[in-house]
Amino acid sequence: MMRRTQFLAIACASSCLLAGCRATPPSHTESNMLRWLKLHVTVKGKHDRNPVVDNTENVKEGRSSFGHYCVVCHGLDGQNTGVPFAATLSPPVPSLASKDVQGYSDGQLKWIIENGISPSGMPASRGILSDDEMWTIVVYLRHLPPPGSLGEPRVYSGEETEDEKK
Repeated sequence: MMRRTQFLAIACASSCLLAGCRATPPSHTESNMLRWLKLHVTVKGKHDRNPVVDNTENVKEGRSSFGHYCVVCHGLDGQNTGVPFAATLSPPVPSLASKDVQGYSDGQLKWIIENGISPSGMPASRGILSDDEMWTIVVYLRHLPPPGSLGEPRVYSGEETEDEKK
């Protein structure tokens, strides 16, 4: 008799727990709290200075490095143009032109590129990209083109980009 009671208690508790385990978008308050936490606690590098000069040549270098590593998730323009899954991930892939992303210091952006953000889909690039490549990507992120102006990544569209035609 005791076994049946224990089984029912465990089954009931499990059902209650599982009923509360569903994926829902975060509330406005949760989003604001997580945004603040990332900006002020989780993401390091706030005071790191970018050693790469912000000039046309380095923007171009950053765009090239970005094109080799980041476009599959962020699109050619950094604003998810042509990335079919960007909005459906949880959390969604952010537009790199957004106020939230642009609110990070250069050092924080480099830290994110280098270390990734868990549990989001942002992977770490340490050991894949050099420090100079990461810093030039940060320079490029400060000069993103208008959304859609560079088209879709070839991996999704099958078309050559302007850079590939040159």
